[in-house]
Amino acid sequence: MKKASVSPPRSHSRSGRALLRRLLAVRNQFPDRADEIDDQLCDAFQRNVAVLVLDMVGFSRLTVGYGIIHYLAMIHQMEEAAGPAVTGNGGLVIKQEADNLYAIFDDPERALESALDIFRAFDAVNSVVPPDRDIFGSIGIGYGATLVIDEEDFFGSEVNIACKLGEDLAGKSEILLTQSAYAALPPDRYICSPATFSISEMTIDYYRYERSLLRKTGALI
Repeated sequence: MKKASVSPPRSHSRSGRALLRRLLAVRNQFPDRADEIDDQLCDAFQRNVAVLVLDMVGFSRLTVGYGIIHYLAMIHQMEEAAGPAVTGNGGLVIKQEADNLYAIFDDPERALESALDIFRAFDAVNSVVPPDRDIFGSIGIGYGATLVIDEEDFFGSEVNIACKLGEDLAGKSEILLTQSAYAALPPDRYICSPATFSISEMTIDYYRYERSLLRKTGALI
């Protein structure tokens, strides 16, 4: 779905990080003002967004086999392939760290379509490069209230779970969604299978993307 970009933040100031640190310092110094400070933080930074966490597959193996410079070049190629798939679906790349890419979208459908386009872009790259430069990834998607800082960083429960899904649980070319992200997808559009994982004595439900359903003359095919 190629539509307008993710909704803009309440403020275009680039001092969000400084404001965040200042308010957190006040919160730590005056615990009795925690609710007041929390309200200020939410008002300044909180947005309801879908988050996408992409992790490249094979870091240790490729670095040992070919060296870190070879893998850094692959990371650069990953960024060039994934970036247009994010912006083309109305998303915004928040940051890139090591072999991970993080992005936000207005809704989970755009995030999922972006994930599919990312993997298509990787397939296109892999069709023309030597096997030792093939790019593969795994992706986690979440959806919910998120603190977005200067459009350069983000924090939230759905961010944490999406990171766990994309970086630790998803296999090569897999897309895993949090329960909130799956629930916000349009009905009768995607087939996803349910699963659970346990962390810190919590059991968390998630969904594995299987395939998309296409509509033709009013019927699913």
